Amino acid sequence: MTADTTPTAPVDTGGPQPSDGGRTISPADPRRAARAARRAQYRSAGGARWGLTVLGVVLLAAGVLTVLLVTGVFGENRPQRPLLDPMISDFLIANGTAARVTAIVAGIVLFVFGLLWAARGLRPESRPDLVLDAGSGSEIRIDAAAAADALAEGASALPGVTRARARMVGRASAPAVRATVWVEEDVADSGVAEICRRLDSEVLPEVRDSLGYPDLPVAVRLELDSGPRERGPRVA
Repeated sequence: MTADTTPTAPVDTGGPQPSDGGRTISPADPRRAARAARRAQYRSAGGARWGLTVLGVVLLAAGVLTVLLVTGVFGENRPQRPLLDPMISDFLIANGTAARVTAIVAGIVLFVFGLLWAARGLRPESRPDLVLDAGSGSEIRIDAAAAADALAEGASALPGVTRARARMVGRASAPAVRATVWVEEDVADSGVAEICRRLDSEVLPEVRDSLGYPDLPVAVRLELDSGPRERGPRVA
């Protein structure tokens, strides 16, 4: 079970505020903040989806053209003819060196593109620090692990919670927190509802206030803990 937890009104912490470079979500826009919290639930795979979509469209187009070719849409004898037009074949034979160089360069480009795509998918997810504006042109930087630990400690202290894990995700210009909270396996539904209520009304506002970041998006996932019950926070 997941929950999007975002503030719905501006909060004056009286302390340092997020710098202009790190504050992209306005607390006056709760819908936009809720979307940011939902995106924080899982690692972004937008680039992979776009790449697979383009590859799928290309393969689909190739398949449709093949079916049309076999069914005789482009001519009854077209399937028996060479794949390349004779004029193209003659041109490639006459410019064999240039054709081979072009094919090799295209293959290298595709190979490098594939390596970059794979490296992007396998690289560890970024854990941005929180940057606050302390005034007079100075900044206060809060370590990503310290910011996540504040939420994990607050959540693990709630009754019925066995352990909690949190981590900073996103970019330095748009940070968010992804948290997983494990509750006791025998906790009642009312107990889970109370944990959710206290997370939203007590723990998260306190964490945002202590960090001086009132519009920090937070995505919380609740899990039943069937393992050894060792209470305490964990920072991923």
